[in-house]
Amino acid sequence: MRETLGDVLRAERVDQERTLVDVAGDAAVSLAYLSEVERGRKDVSADVLTAIGGALGLEVPVILERTARRLRVQGGVRASVQLLAA
Repeated sequence: MRETLGDVLRAERVDQERTLVDVAGDAAVSLAYLSEVERGRKDVSADVLTAIGGALGLEVPVILERTARRLRVQGGVRASVQLLAA
């Protein structure tokens, strides 16, 4: 789930044509920490997710819905691959 959440945050940042430096500054988190979150290597607290979402102009429920949608798609792809391999 961390990786998928990070993918959602990165995709939004890239869609906005913003840099890690921009978003980290606006969210008041370190560049290194935001990078680790985007790569799925760090857990993120609700407060930090709210700050990152705010920097991106996204509310937490929107971020979570996008994450859930991606997880459902990934689960469907895995199931299809398993069926093909059987």
